[in-house]
This record gives sequence, structure tokens and C-alpha cells, in this order.
Amino acid sequence: MAILRFGSLRLLRGLLTLWFAVTVTFFLVRLLPGDPALAVASPTMTADQRAKMLADFGLDEPLLLQYVNYLAQLVQGNLGISFRQSQPVLDILLERLPWTLMLTGSALVLTLIIGLPLGVAAATHKGGTIDRIVQIGGVVGQSLFVPTVGIALLYAFGLGLGWFPIGGAIDSDVYGFEAYISMARHLVLPALSLVLLQIGAYVLTLRTNLIDALGEEYCNVARAKGSSERTVVWKHALRNALLPTTTLVGLQLGFLVGGAVLTETIFAYPGIGRAIYESVGQLDFPVMQGAFVLLAATVVVANFLTDMAYGFLDPRVRVS
Repeated sequence: MAILRFGSLRLLRGLLTLWFAVTVTFFLVRLLPGDPALAVASPTMTADQRAKMLADFGLDEPLLLQYVNYLAQLVQGNLGISFRQSQPVLDILLERLPWTLMLTGSALVLTLIIGLPLGVAAATHKGGTIDRIVQIGGVVGQSLFVPTVGIALLYAFGLGLGWFPIGGAIDSDVYGFEAYISMARHLVLPALSLVLLQIGAYVLTLRTNLIDALGEEYCNVARAKGSSERTVVWKHALRNALLPTTTLVGLQLGFLVGGAVLTETIFAYPGIGRAIYESVGQLDFPVMQGAFVLLAATVVVANFLTDMAYGFLDPRVRVS
């Protein structure tokens, strides 16, 4: 019963967050300089043709009515029609979504694979050389910016050494197994830029939690029973230290989504972030709104699943 109440409250909070994101996005995009009507109606059109075209896209209606109509369409799963491409926004975004999921998913998995042993090494060598290096690296990583890291990697390993492609997601003239190799090579630099930017927070959080866990009574009891320090760390302390880190993983997904917009732009990666960049320049409101809604929904769902996982792992969270 407690888990159902816990889940219901988290779901309600997620829906309210999504509604707030949709509302803010709807009004903010309309503050952009420029006339969105120019993206729909050609200056060479007659007045009647222009009026009909604007009416078809609902741009002749008051702003508040446009907002109400947009919410009504959104509830039905309709994200609108692109001004520029005259295609359903949902189709455009679904075509790009796999690339963004591949990029953010790869970055998240690499962060966990690299960050877990680094955090453990720093905690088990507290005050030592390894710990200092990890802490310095973590602080430096958190102070970097997406464009700085992306451009540096692009210049060093793309233009300088020529090890990896400098843009795109796949070569146009490859098929079969070579296509997968091409996708992997194009994915390395964008994914690595996101890993370098987010791994610091993950490692430092895990280090702090693990140090606290190693000082708890249950770890001292395990040592008194003859358990090796390795067993105490990996079997007893790490399990509890990962609980707060689970929440951070959900929060980091939001960072990944935001960072993907700039990263995909820098590396010309054909994901949703790139679609946002292109639609801003074209004042394509439906694509901008649809992309932000889809990304916001992804973050909300990820945080909901993280909260539920945390609730299952720690019953105290469900009660509170």
C-alpha cells in the first residue's frame, strides 16, 4: 500500500512537472525575435493566401487560444505540423530519437562503467595520491563547458590526429557490419564529451557516500568477523553507498539531455538536439515545442523510474 501511494505521488509530481515544462516552452519560444509567419507564408503570397496559410497553422488566433489548442492536441498525441517541412512533428522527432538515445545511453553507460571503479578507488585510498587525482579531476570536469570539451576533442582527435570523423552519425556509403563500425566511430567523440562533463559529479558523490558507509558499524562488524577489506567494500559498503547515487543517475540524465543539444550541434549529430538548433534558426515552433516536450517527458520518466527504484531499495523513502 505504501509503495502505491509513493508511486502515485511521484507520478502526479511528474505530470505537473511535464505540464510546467510544456507551458514554459510554449511561451518562451514565442519570445524569440522574428516573425514566425515568415516561416509559413511566403512574402509573394496574396493577402488571401497568406491569411489562409496562417489560419491553417492557427497563427491568426490569440496567443492564449493557441496555448489551449496546443494542450488539447498534445493530450491526443498530436505535436503539430512542422512549418518548414510540412510533416508531422512526431514523425520528424521519431526519426531522430534513436540517435539521441544512442548518444545519451552510451554516455550514461560509460560514465557508470568508468565512474564506479574510480569512486571506489578514491574512497579506499582516502587522502592518498589516487584520491587527490580523482578529486581534482572531478572538480575540473564539473567546471568545464560542453562547447569547450566538444571543440577540444574535435580539434585534437578529429582534425589533428584524424582518428575519428568530425561530424555526422554514419558514412553514407557503408552497409552491413561496416555500418555499425561507422556508427561507433562517429559516436566516440560526442559520447566522450558528455562522459567527461558528467563523470566528476558521479565519482565525487560515490566517493563521499562510500567513505561514510565504510565507517558504519555494520562494516566494522564484518571486519571483526574476519571479512577481507575487499569483501567489506564490494559486498557491504558499496551496496548502501549506491543508494544515494541512484538518485544522481536520474538527475544526470537531465544533464545529458541538455548537453546533447550542444553536443549534437557541435558534432553535427542528427539527433533531437540538432533538430532543436535547426528549428530555432527557422522559427519552426512546432518542432521546437515537440522536441522540448519529448526531452522533458524523457527526463520526467527517468526520474520517476529512479524514484521508484530508490523506493524499492530503501523502504524509509516510501514511508517519508
